[in-house]
Amino acid sequence: MRIAMANDHAGTRLKNEIKAWLESEGHEVVDFGTYDEEGCDLSDFIYPASKAVATGDCKRGIFVDGVGYGSAMIANKFRGVFACVCQDPVCAELARQHNDANVLCIGGKIIGPVLAMAIAKTWMATEPLTAERYASRRRKVAAIDEERTVAL
Repeated sequence: MRIAMANDHAGTRLKNEIKAWLESEGHEVVDFGTYDEEGCDLSDFIYPASKAVATGDCKRGIFVDGVGYGSAMIANKFRGVFACVCQDPVCAELARQHNDANVLCIGGKIIGPVLAMAIAKTWMATEPLTAERYASRRRKVAAIDEERTVAL
């Protein structure tokens, strides 16, 4: 699977750990940066990574910033991007099962590497539930997303 990754300075180390694992699992990672721990603006990296998911160039995205919410706020501006902040594997599983979230956002200042890897592994391995009640809810959210006027 082709996966977009992006981060700010607070997420560089954690992104690199998750990236190495994804690549070891055979995934293709498109790394939009940043590549060091110098202060930077999150949007410079999350914007193009989110666009890659929205256009279908990447199937999913994993973004790491200080808390996770900044990445999610930017990513969710794009049609077709359903970003969630997950702080434990249970949230990651439910985000995929119930909502088919295609972007995972993690807070590098909040989540340590062991927990972050458990979150990423769970999120990557979980498929959406197929029961009609979940599919119906996802279709409603997708319809709301389609009505938005924000263009790529």
